[in-house]
Amino acid sequence: MTASITDVQHALGARLAALARIVELGTGRADQASLTESAQLLVRAGDRLRLSPDHTVVALAGGTGSGKSSLFNSVSGLELSPTGVRRPTTARTHACVWGLDGAGPLLDWLQIQWRHRFARASALDKGESPLHGLILLDLPDHDSIRALTDTEADRLIKVSDLVVWVLDPQKYADASVHRRYVTELAGHDAVTVFVLNQSDRLTPEEREICVADLRELLADEGVGGPRVVVTSALTGDGVDDLKAVLAESVAARRAAFQRLEADLDRLMVPLAKDVSDIPRVEPVVDDARRAGLIDALCDAVGVSALGEAMENVYGVRSVDWVGWPYARWAARLRPDPLSSLRLGDVKEEIRSLVGSAVSAQPAEVDNAVQALADGLTPGMPEVWQAGVRDAARSRSAQLPATLSDELSQIAPPLDRVPGWWWLLKIWQYLLVVLFVAGVAWAGSILAYGVLDLGKAPAEILGDVGVLPWLALMIASVLGLGALSGMASRNFVVLGAANERDRLEKDMRRRVSTVAEEMVIAPVETELRRYNDYFGAVAAASRK
Repeated sequence: MTASITDVQHALGARLAALARIVELGTGRADQASLTESAQLLVRAGDRLRLSPDHTVVALAGGTGSGKSSLFNSVSGLELSPTGVRRPTTARTHACVWGLDGAGPLLDWLQIQWRHRFARASALDKGESPLHGLILLDLPDHDSIRALTDTEADRLIKVSDLVVWVLDPQKYADASVHRRYVTELAGHDAVTVFVLNQSDRLTPEEREICVADLRELLADEGVGGPRVVVTSALTGDGVDDLKAVLAESVAARRAAFQRLEADLDRLMVPLAKDVSDIPRVEPVVDDARRAGLIDALCDAVGVSALGEAMENVYGVRSVDWVGWPYARWAARLRPDPLSSLRLGDVKEEIRSLVGSAVSAQPAEVDNAVQALADGLTPGMPEVWQAGVRDAARSRSAQLPATLSDELSQIAPPLDRVPGWWWLLKIWQYLLVVLFVAGVAWAGSILAYGVLDLGKAPAEILGDVGVLPWLALMIASVLGLGALSGMASRNFVVLGAANERDRLEKDMRRRVSTVAEEMVIAPVETELRRYNDYFGAVAAASRK
């Protein structure tokens, strides 16, 4: 079943939209010459589809002496294009229009001069002629001396809906035609017609030989099933056959779409080369590689070292709160090995450590980013692998400094004292008070009850019988103090580990945020671009 004009137009529109995506996404990745040609085709297609769809532009092209202008006059039925012995005869393009309504903007776009525009003004021009809607162009001779400096013929051959190549028996194998045009238009079979003109110069046998030879020559150049019409502008033989071909094209009103489709097919050959073998990739970085990148960046900025430093600082600070006071007071009599830590400035020390760790490890940061890119690109074309690597490194220069700034904002809560530290300190100082009170009581008993140095202020302060119980109480207080001191050290170790975990998790979260913004997001954008590009190539290549 033949598709309707609307279906053909929609299919072509979808392919052109895909081509626009190729131009947009392929910059820096695909062949620049092909992208430039693609952009030119998009402009040309947009202009042509916007202009009159009721007219079919047919270009008569040929070399000097092929009888092109005579054939133009024969088809139009008017003496419009000059003919003669002088070469080249046609210096500027002449146009004959069947049905002027709506043709003006299209002729302006074709850049046909007003004095070279002609209309078929007859009763048949009211829409009843089979050629109604035809714009027939007589192009300048493509091989003339003038054509070497005037690209009008080349330009119009590229934008015409249907090209009719007028060849003569002597030069139908002319290399300038085949090399410059026919080979380039391979695949444009539906919008190309070959006319062997001046057949009156040939015998019937010679005519058959020439046609067979021309078909073989065209087949060798990639033109499959060429339409060949034999004419004689002088005698009129075959002119009606050519008119029938033109009328068929005009009636179908598909030539403009077919020409654009053929141009698009030819353009997609280099762009779609081996596209079926190109692997698609996941456009999202998987969790394993994401975690690997974050682990590597955490190593590069020394997260573990900072966590260990925080754990040690936590333990050192706890000595002033949960250590047994007597042991702490005794330690003060010895030189303090911790004074060099300058714990009052430890927050700035840790911030300085963060900054130095990041700035000192740019190579590790770069290796982490490189490892991520390499793990995502196996099987991709080299130019796209480079694109992923470039995307991963797009902000690598700022990455170490950004990590430093982020982690420097994490101030360990050195001014925060856990509640149990307060309770334990109160408990231990209560034991200290009880110990001092017990010792004072025991001294009173020894003074008043044993040594009889005087009368005790109160009977209980001189009662010798209380002394054993008092000694037991003092020993118990000392034991409780020592036991609580040892127990507190275990809780301090556990608390320090928790503080380290909290700090490392906070730092890892910030490293993850930076990695997501500065590495993973650009990489995922490039991966989506890769998939979208080859998806667009497949869509633009689909017929």
